[in-house]
Amino acid sequence: MALPGKGCFVCWYDLKPGRDADHDHWHTHEHMIERVAIPGFLRGCRYRSLISSPRTCVIYHVEQVSTLNSPPYLARLNDPTPWTTRTLQQFDGTNRTMCSVASSHGLGIGGYLLTIQLSAKAGQGDALQAWLSDDALPALSARAGLCAAHLLIGDQDVSNTPTEEKKLRGTPDAVADWIVLVEAYDQAVLEQARAELLGRDGLFGHGAEEGPLVGLYSLDFSLDEAEAKRVWRHPGKG
Repeated sequence: MALPGKGCFVCWYDLKPGRDADHDHWHTHEHMIERVAIPGFLRGCRYRSLISSPRTCVIYHVEQVSTLNSPPYLARLNDPTPWTTRTLQQFDGTNRTMCSVASSHGLGIGGYLLTIQLSAKAGQGDALQAWLSDDALPALSARAGLCAAHLLIGDQDVSNTPTEEKKLRGTPDAVADWIVLVEAYDQAVLEQARAELLGRDGLFGHGAEEGPLVGLYSLDFSLDEAEAKRVWRHPGKG
């Protein structure tokens, strides 16, 4: 299994004009360190869009989806640092989804990432999940140019837990139903995989609803738990 845990946090968002550089500094030198140092967090990755909005995609790999509703995590969400307080007010159009890992294939972290937010047609969920888990994703993860492919199922209850950080963003977060992730080391091959998945013989031919939200990203920054725990100190607490 490529993903290190059974839970996953995926977040997409844009930023208000002129806030990109400060956001990236904050996210690299404070926020991701803080998050990945929380018990149960295993790895964090930040991606930048290659094609369109949303500009940023952030993924945290965790032990279980319940990690994303745990007391240590909620304590951080309800006690944001001053820098986080300023930065979250610059977010725009946030989708923040807590997920269970339904299927994961391949290895490593790709330099390029395809994200597809989708839903299954009524009565087609089992068939769609079986096709993705047993056929489509294993084949993609083994293709030259690609390295991994995953299916995540959003947890609406965990995703909608109220916190102080949500208040700072000002508008309710969107939450995805299902998420397909495909990781690559060759952008052109990833774009071909995107075309196949969005074709008639792909997701839509196996029970997906029309109108998925699609993103193509390059990796900006990644951090694992050992390094995060080694360096994290809460501001003002030593």
